[in-house]
Amino acid sequence: MSAFVDEAQLNVRGGDGGAGCVSFRREGPVVYGGPNGGDGGDGGAVWLIADHNVASLVAFRDHPHRRGEDGVSGMGKDLHGRRGRDLEVKVPEGTIVRDLYGGEILADLRTHGMRWMAIPGGQGGRGNARFLTNKRRAPKFAEQGEHGPTRWLKLELKLMADVALVGYPNAGKSTFISAVSAAKPKIANYPFTTLEPHLGVVRLGEETEFVIADIPGLIEGASEGRGLGHQFLRHIERARVLCILADLVSMEGIAPETQVEVLLHELQAYRPELLERPRLIVGTKLDAVDGDTKARWEAAGWRTMSSVTGAGVRDVVGALAELVYEAREVPAVDNTEITIRPEPEGTRVEKVGDNEFRLHGRAVERAVALSDVSSPDALNYIDDRLTGLGVPRLLARAGAHDGATIHIKEFSFEYTHVVG
Repeated sequence: MSAFVDEAQLNVRGGDGGAGCVSFRREGPVVYGGPNGGDGGDGGAVWLIADHNVASLVAFRDHPHRRGEDGVSGMGKDLHGRRGRDLEVKVPEGTIVRDLYGGEILADLRTHGMRWMAIPGGQGGRGNARFLTNKRRAPKFAEQGEHGPTRWLKLELKLMADVALVGYPNAGKSTFISAVSAAKPKIANYPFTTLEPHLGVVRLGEETEFVIADIPGLIEGASEGRGLGHQFLRHIERARVLCILADLVSMEGIAPETQVEVLLHELQAYRPELLERPRLIVGTKLDAVDGDTKARWEAAGWRTMSSVTGAGVRDVVGALAELVYEAREVPAVDNTEITIRPEPEGTRVEKVGDNEFRLHGRAVERAVALSDVSSPDALNYIDDRLTGLGVPRLLARAGAHDGATIHIKEFSFEYTHVVG
């Protein structure tokens, strides 16, 4: 039996782009009859797709790396390389995707079929046929394929349920969900029996059905992370209805009203809007108290039940079904902000030494990513391309003087200031 995993790290990398080809037609005695090198194919992207058949993030625990397929290099006779196939990675419904280092939310894959491009593939290089101009009749260079970008992501799973069972450890949540559904959580008479959430489907008749989640027990300080509080509280966020379970015969001697007070406080401290959800307060382990105790709590507006004997269980399930029905009639409000942060565009100049500078930016890096930078044609192309991107102006503003050494990835050249 595999473990339930609700947090994981994921490294995604786009496939490398294929290289462009340098090739020429053979036309009798003409040495270079014309360039006909094809383009390389783009690398494949990595997509995350929500799938209701995936239950947890366990697939990423030991194997966190996913990569798109590389593009195929171009060939002669204007034959372009095939694009690398995209990689589709299935994740559970309710998966939140964050940047591992910044922490910002990038995507919320909450329903089956939702998809998000986690990383694009690298761009394929252009073949030498693309560089044919009136002045450049026989280009002997092509572009290299772009390496696929890479990034680390953090995946968080928030369970999708109609009802979340909230209570102290050993409050009877696991016993209740096993009594009313086919879920079979581990049950024992000691705290923190449940260390992972369980989902169960409750059916009443032919038309009434709802999903109930057994959330691991909360303790005082859970909103501050005590007892894995944040990890467990996260699964409560998307439940339509809260069922607060209070142990009428607590092993720790905590009074039932105190349990409810603490649980509501922790919910409010974690997310204040959780207290606006419909909720039902239920006293558990009714079989261990007398009739006067039962009457006192019911007079206070609580429901009481014993999951062991079945007393009061049907009444509680009926009340929850009614609350779920009413909650489903209210349109869901999604307050989650999804921010897609594109890679910074443009060119950036970094001073790395005395009259020494490094240029950063996709456009300038692509300008020098050629198969042969030693030929005059290639050097002229690089010079024209960098000028078109405004590089001389950027370098002058950064304080570069004649003779400065300029680096772009592995390519370096000497800067000459041009007046005009």
